Amino acid sequence: MPKVAFYTLGCKLNFSETSTIGEQFLNKGFNIVEFKDHADVYVINTCTVTDNADKECRQIVRRALRENPNAFIAVTGCYAQLRPDEIAEIEGVDAVFGSNEKFKIFSILESFEKKELSCIYVADTEELNNEFNSAHSTDADSRTRAFFKIQDGCDYKCTFCTIPLARGKSRSMHHEEVISQFKQLVNSGYKEIILTGVNVGDYGNSSDIKLYDILKDLVEIPGDFRIRISSIEPNLLTEDIIKLTAENKKLCSHFHIPLQSGSSDVLKLMQRRYNASFYKDRINKIKELIPDCGIGVDVIVGSPGETHERFLETYNFIKDLPISYLHVFTYSERPNTKAINMQGNVEIAERRKRNNMLRILSEKKRNEFYRSMIGKELEVIFEHQNYNGFMKGFSSNYVRIINSFNENLINKITPVLIKEIKENEGIAETYTVNNTLTTLAG
Repeated sequence: MPKVAFYTLGCKLNFSETSTIGEQFLNKGFNIVEFKDHADVYVINTCTVTDNADKECRQIVRRALRENPNAFIAVTGCYAQLRPDEIAEIEGVDAVFGSNEKFKIFSILESFEKKELSCIYVADTEELNNEFNSAHSTDADSRTRAFFKIQDGCDYKCTFCTIPLARGKSRSMHHEEVISQFKQLVNSGYKEIILTGVNVGDYGNSSDIKLYDILKDLVEIPGDFRIRISSIEPNLLTEDIIKLTAENKKLCSHFHIPLQSGSSDVLKLMQRRYNASFYKDRINKIKELIPDCGIGVDVIVGSPGETHERFLETYNFIKDLPISYLHVFTYSERPNTKAINMQGNVEIAERRKRNNMLRILSEKKRNEFYRSMIGKELEVIFEHQNYNGFMKGFSSNYVRIINSFNENLINKITPVLIKEIKENEGIAETYTVNNTLTTLAG
């Protein structure tokens, strides 16, 4: 039986798409192995958001070829869509697949024999707008939680971003298909389903069915499950969605909301669709209706026009917000973006310094939020991995919980009482199905 291995970079959307590609290989008689193992085919799903995408891709290709110098190497994803010629020049790469073509590998290739020259199968960006490729977690994915792609592409024109070029215009899965595939995931036993997309909040932008309508329908589906939104723009996180989350336990009390900058001047330079005041009001509304809600924030440091004063404005803005953690990105120049030609360049060393300052702030925010959970009851879904006699999982509000390993708790929504916090993990007492308490070892 031929073997295939996958390596995924980037967002949850990429993981859902890798899983769908993996299912195609399973259906063709392949056995999926770990990327570190010997395989006949290696598929690398890339991202364009990460720094040094070219260097990273080369390293991963070399890693695969060390395991099997004769393996067929296929590279796909956003970086492949944007810079296929660069990837084709990497020694050992046999095929480059664009954002649409990655779902059609078996109809494009007749065999997986190595070639002297790389083949490029990448359509123009305009052609991406003509179809929506479904993707969700499958048997090819060993994760406890399911990623479910309901939207793709983006119509926003942020000056720093290449995603619209890599993914095309915003488009969504049909309402009926969302319901049908969601039910399949529930029936497959997934207890947490994460709705993913490039801009999930823009679901249904060209129809009467919006994200709020989809969420209302999904929570009415019978079953023991919960729904998490991967990430949502602040201007698309409506009060109706917040209220529905506050009222329904099937919606995780957790939002990941990109900020990018706490300076309204920088937000304007970025061509974001809100200012700092709007963002603050949205966060305060969440905390008013869902006091224990976990809130993650994306922020970019060192973008053109971010002076020292504007960075301090961002730092102090975030410091005063009731959020839970940050994802901090250092700005890097991207070809074919407006930002690359803008004035006010920030030195690389200063970008790194600002990144480090916000990462330290993020740890303080996470620790503060975690400690506020002590003495409270949370619901967690434990994963199947055994960490030297312990198991881990996330609560609805995205607190990482650790427990003595108990296979009876795997993939079940389990109430826990938080007793203490150690190294950004919640130590708890777990209520088992027969209502007895198991006190965890510290």
